Amino acid sequence: MNGQERAEQNFLAFQGWVATKIDDDFREMVFKGRLNRGEICRECNFARSVLAQNPRIKSALRDLEYQLRVRGVLPLLIHGEALPLRAKGQMQSATDADRLRKLEAENAGLRAELAEMRNQLKKFKSIENILAETGRLAR
Repeated sequence: MNGQERAEQNFLAFQGWVATKIDDDFREMVFKGRLNRGEICRECNFARSVLAQNPRIKSALRDLEYQLRVRGVLPLLIHGEALPLRAKGQMQSATDADRLRKLEAENAGLRAELAEMRNQLKKFKSIENILAETGRLAR
């Protein structure tokens, strides 16, 4: 197989890979404001140098990333720098808020369970006292 055939094969592999992805798949691949090149190469089964040396793939990747930026999947570029889709710390605070909600719900459930157990304990203590008074329970 000569170089042109291999380039064509790699381009077809890249196009097939793009066709199988949805926006959520691309969101998971974002690294420093662009698609993770290593992951693309791994999934397309070609060397990383192909992205730089194959002009059709290079152009198709640039077009793909532009389309993803327009759709809001990738962050916009300002002066060559990717603007974050979220402010720094916003992801952590969202994660913390979600964790806090879960813990508060669990806490409320445990408090309700504790109150129920305390009621049952009172009931069984009164039964134990009655049995002890009637002599049916060994002390």
